[in-house]
Amino acid sequence: MVIEGEAGSGDGGAGSKPKAAGDDGSVPTVTKEAVTIWFLKKFGMAFGSQRSNLIYPFKGKIWNPVIVNLVLASTRDPGVVPRNDKSQLEEVGTSIGSRSRRISVDGIEVKVKYCRICKIFRPPRSCHCTVCDNCVEKFDHHCPWISQCIGLRNYRYYLMFIFSALVFFMYIFAFSSWRIRRKMVNTGSGVFEVIQSAPEIFALAVFSFVSIWFLGGLVVFHGYLITLNQTARENFKQRYAKSPNPYDKGILANLKEALFTRLPPSKVNFRAVAEPNWDSITRILTNSTDRVDEASIVMQHAFSRKEEPPQESSESGHFEEIELK
Repeated sequence: MVIEGEAGSGDGGAGSKPKAAGDDGSVPTVTKEAVTIWFLKKFGMAFGSQRSNLIYPFKGKIWNPVIVNLVLASTRDPGVVPRNDKSQLEEVGTSIGSRSRRISVDGIEVKVKYCRICKIFRPPRSCHCTVCDNCVEKFDHHCPWISQCIGLRNYRYYLMFIFSALVFFMYIFAFSSWRIRRKMVNTGSGVFEVIQSAPEIFALAVFSFVSIWFLGGLVVFHGYLITLNQTARENFKQRYAKSPNPYDKGILANLKEALFTRLPPSKVNFRAVAEPNWDSITRILTNSTDRVDEASIVMQHAFSRKEEPPQESSESGHFEEIELK
């Protein structure tokens, strides 16, 4: 997934760098979609027209939320913090030696770090994602399954995505198990005979079973984080192991903040005209030109030495001896 284009410095789009296309996250999601399509064709035809009329509407009510939440979580701005166009640390109001600040949140001191790439002091709970190359507010993690950062503005859609996907795979596992049981009763065969006659049903049951455990663990883990008002990164770093969490407002208030509070608008204008950074372009071109010149000089020197006839003087013999050593 790609965040839509590079924003310019005007109208609130202060030099935010977009995420590169072709990231590593779309393969598992596409695989799941392909399995779902196959599931419909396989079981829809097998159950007959009467049961298919019951399966398709029910399946649509489960599958549509998965697709909608997947699109929202993977394409929505996760909370990218605009970059600073200024090139010096002194211009943002601090000295060169100071790379962090201390601010108070509900009476608790919180450290705010300086990002050398974005040239800003990151807001509390934010982090610079090395994959997207952006600072993201309330950074939770970078999800390779949807190829997107999970942050302030798409966290609830990510939660609804994994929950709806969990329900969907429970639905697939239930019908796969029912299909295996029905085949065993009708044919009077055992499990291994069913696997030999219909291996695709058994493979789908195993696939959905593994997905249920994986997604169930994610749902439980993030539900636990919501009750504490922590991000996955804060929990992994044990950020509040030795100090109280200034953002913990109680279970009900934390649930309301995570799921029902109105999301802030995006700080980056993705429709702004992209403005090229000529300094960076010049530096890249200069470095590439220097490397090409150096490589050509080395190659010319190597070919000239190869074409030179061997000399039997004492100096050349001494040179060859040193080279062999």
